[in-house]
Amino acid sequence: MNYFEFYQMPIRFKIEEARLKKLFHTKSRQYHPDFYTSESAEKQAEVLQLSTLNNKAYKTLSDFDKRMEYVLQCLNVLGKEGETKLPQDFLIEMMDINESLADLQFDFDAEKYQQILNEIKSIENQLVNEVKPVLETLDATILTHDEKKNVKNFYLKRRYLLRIQKTLTTFAAQ
Repeated sequence: MNYFEFYQMPIRFKIEEARLKKLFHTKSRQYHPDFYTSESAEKQAEVLQLSTLNNKAYKTLSDFDKRMEYVLQCLNVLGKEGETKLPQDFLIEMMDINESLADLQFDFDAEKYQQILNEIKSIENQLVNEVKPVLETLDATILTHDEKKNVKNFYLKRRYLLRIQKTLTTFAAQ
């Protein structure tokens, strides 16, 4: 059973977070192990498993990036870690940013730092706008092959940009 099935929700990139939270709390009460202390060991184990599933499902689905990855896994779009490649044109576009990052590492400049950060935000906004209609699809299982591929590329590019932002934050802290 996948996390969406557990909450009886369609597989979607964009979800109603308030509904998810309500379902999580309902299932937390329903499967709380303290309510099953007088049950058989088998029933206690089953409830503990459902309680754990509830916690993992909520943790994954309530976080946009984790949910993106999970939906792509449900759709069998993502390969194993390390097998999935970023589009070559995107990597070429990132060369200038990576060179600026290397310069920044050796000679920090607050103005250059902000410039790189703004450039990354601009690229990320452009990526979001390109894929936004697909992310808002009511049921991700009906997406075409090309739409799935576009969302996968968006996810991979966004992860790449988030790593750059994390690196930038490290430089700024130093």
